[in-house]
Formats: sequence, C-alpha cells, structure tokens
Amino acid sequence: MSLETNRIKTCFERLRGQQRKALIPYILAGDPPGKTVDVMHQLVGNGADMIELGFPFSDPVADGPVIAQAHERAVSHGVTLYDVFAMVSEFRARDNVTPVVLMGYLNPVEIMGYDRFVELASQAGVDGVLMVDLPPEAAGDFLVSLNDHGMDMINLITPTTSDERIAKICSIASGYLYYVSLKGVTGAAILNTAEVEERVNHIRRFASVPVCVGFGIRDGESAAAIGRTADGVIAGSVLVSELAKYGSEGQAAIDRVASKIAEMRSAMDDDRMNE
Repeated sequence: MSLETNRIKTCFERLRGQQRKALIPYILAGDPPGKTVDVMHQLVGNGADMIELGFPFSDPVADGPVIAQAHERAVSHGVTLYDVFAMVSEFRARDNVTPVVLMGYLNPVEIMGYDRFVELASQAGVDGVLMVDLPPEAAGDFLVSLNDHGMDMINLITPTTSDERIAKICSIASGYLYYVSLKGVTGAAILNTAEVEERVNHIRRFASVPVCVGFGIRDGESAAAIGRTADGVIAGSVLVSELAKYGSEGQAAIDRVASKIAEMRSAMDDDRMNE
C-alpha cells in the first residue's frame, strides 16, 4: 500500500459522508481450506466495509472455543503467514478498495521478524494490523515499521482499561480502536448496549480515530443496536461458527455467512433511515 493511500481512513470518511456505520466481519485465514478469498469477496458483496482476517496460531489464548478451534483447524492444515499474505494478494487482484486488517498473536510475527512481516504485509495489500498480545508500551519498533509502510496499528480497549491506559493507547492509535464490549474471551454471551454506549462515549473523550465495537454481535438486531453508538460493528464468532460447518455442509455454510452479513448490513442501514 502506498503511503498516500489509506484505505481505512478513506472508508470511514466515505461512510461518515453517507451517515452510515462500518460493518467489519472477522474470519480466520485458511478455515475452511482454500475458501478464504472466496469468502472475503462474498462478505464485501453482501455489505462488509472492511475485513479483519485472523492469521492462525497454535495457542490463541484470548479467543473462545469457536475461534480457537478454527485456529486449530488452520494450523493442522499447515496455513502459514506466507499463505495469509498470498490470500490477501489474491483478494487484491479483484478488490483494491476494501481495507484488510490482519489480526493475531505476536509469536508468528516475531519468528518472521517485524520488518519482514510488515514488508510482506504491505506488499500483499494489508492496511492495518491488530496484535492481540502486544501492549502499546512494547510496540515501539513494530509501530515504527508499520508507520513507515503507511499501515495502521489497531489497538484493543476493554471494559476494564483504565483512563491512563486509554490515553496511552489513543496517543499511538491509528485506523480505528477496537472496543471489546464484553469481559472474557471471544464468543462470550450477553451484550449490554447501554453499558457499551456509555463506555464508547467515554473512550471518545480520548480518541481521535473511530471507535468500533466487537464481541457479542450475532445478528441484525445486535448489529443495529451497537451501530447507533459505535463507528463500526465487528462480528466474528457467529461467522466462524458457520464456516466451521463447511466440511459437512459445503457451500451452504458460506451462503449462511453471506446472508448473516447481509442481515446485519440491512438492519444497520434501516436503523439509520428510521432515526
């Protein structure tokens, strides 16, 4: 990606002009095998504004059972970071507009080396990186390398993050902030939209980038509810759980994922029209 073109910023600016909110699905690269690029295009075709693409790791401690099992399957199929970059490159052959954010854990990146990882990610067409287990205090060299390649470092904020840490995170944030709306691992259950609204508004006192919300978004109703407050809605486990059924159900599983995204997009847009 060139330093002059920031797809994430451009996407949010476009949506702001349309008074719409970003819909950001998460899927894990390589699960199911050989279908990731097809699924990415179907997500965009059904209303996704950007894509978070997880890269496989053998010990995904922050993820709940659904996504952890997807990691396990992808690792068992030998999916590497090089494969993930190849998937993004293939996606870019047909779509040079939709932002792609890689999300994962630090260990595979450290093994490859920060500079090599960022260089290859940039060449593939990646727009941002979210490292689940890299605190901002330790991100110095990695952040410099990302900035040098015009890529965003997406940071997580949780319900228990202190104001001091929020300020620190926001001081280095670019792209958007990912607010984890629930305590615990991905796929956790109960979403309190009033609490999310209060917390997002609080974070905005510190933030100069959009605030997106993930965890607990399962359908059109929850996506629309979060979209009233957040700049973007992130859905992951509900999609990954359907893709897990590809082995037994084939294309029908992918079709349900596409339908789920279409449902969320429609509900979010209808909600905006009815304001």
